Amino acid sequence: MTYAARIHATGDADAFVWERVETGPPGPGEVCVRQTAVGLNYIDIYMRTGLYPVSAMPAVLGMEAAGMVDSIGDGVAGLEIGDRVAYGMVPGAYAQLRCIAADKLLRLPDAIDERTAAAMMLKGMTAHYLLYRSYRVQPGDPVLIMAAAGGVGLILCQWARHLGATVIGCVGSEGKAELARTNGADHVILYRHEDIAARVREITAGEGVAVSYDSVGQATFNASLDALRPFGVLVTYGNASGPVEPFSPAVLAPKGSLYVTRPTLATHTATRALLTEGAERLFEVVENGAVAISVNQTYPLSDVSRAHRDLEERNTTGSTVLIP
Repeated sequence: MTYAARIHATGDADAFVWERVETGPPGPGEVCVRQTAVGLNYIDIYMRTGLYPVSAMPAVLGMEAAGMVDSIGDGVAGLEIGDRVAYGMVPGAYAQLRCIAADKLLRLPDAIDERTAAAMMLKGMTAHYLLYRSYRVQPGDPVLIMAAAGGVGLILCQWARHLGATVIGCVGSEGKAELARTNGADHVILYRHEDIAARVREITAGEGVAVSYDSVGQATFNASLDALRPFGVLVTYGNASGPVEPFSPAVLAPKGSLYVTRPTLATHTATRALLTEGAERLFEVVENGAVAISVNQTYPLSDVSRAHRDLEERNTTGSTVLIP
């Protein structure tokens, strides 16, 4: 027997129950992972509240974690008991022990510890598809990063700067502004006190940005559009302030023949080739020091309710790790 944090119905942060669960042996193509660190992400909140559906109740939430291979099912090659592994975008992470398809796991390089891995897999792989696939950043591109002091935001700032972009971060406080600056932002906008689009125009000499990476959603959608240069791309990849309301594509024409895309990490890791491509690039920039992963909060996994409240209330910065 092992323990997991489960919900029996959607609801607020108090919906979690820390309870004993039965974990059977791994099936064909699976391994069981003894988890040592679990990542916290906004998608967990979307699933807890019912904005994103879960398959069945009771449900174990959580999408990323790291640990060691505990047992191996039939037909699994390339992994051994004791190997350090990590994964992202696989529901069921809020547990001490879990079975998972082996092809979703990545062996960790020696230089990356398990807490760092748990903090970076989903967020770092998200940053990868944003920078390389949703809009491929080129040297000299001005880019706008919403929630620049968050888990994805801090990785995006560093990685975009590494790729040669001019990074404009948007944050909600002076403390978060300083954090964004120290992680690669060339300019910072305080959205509570400044007009985002007007400030972007000022920074870019009236041109606008090539891309806005926007995980905030409803509250910043229009500002992101207005901050773009002609042919610019708005990548809306989260809903921290609520879902974006329906809009007419006709508004994109007079604003400069703009593009809007709504990608998901699930699509960008749907095949083993896509998964390993992103992971290899992520491991490389972390190992060579171009991107540092900031684990700024840790909580016991049994106290996941408090972690969810702090994330929702914007009391966290960087990445948060839950310890089983």
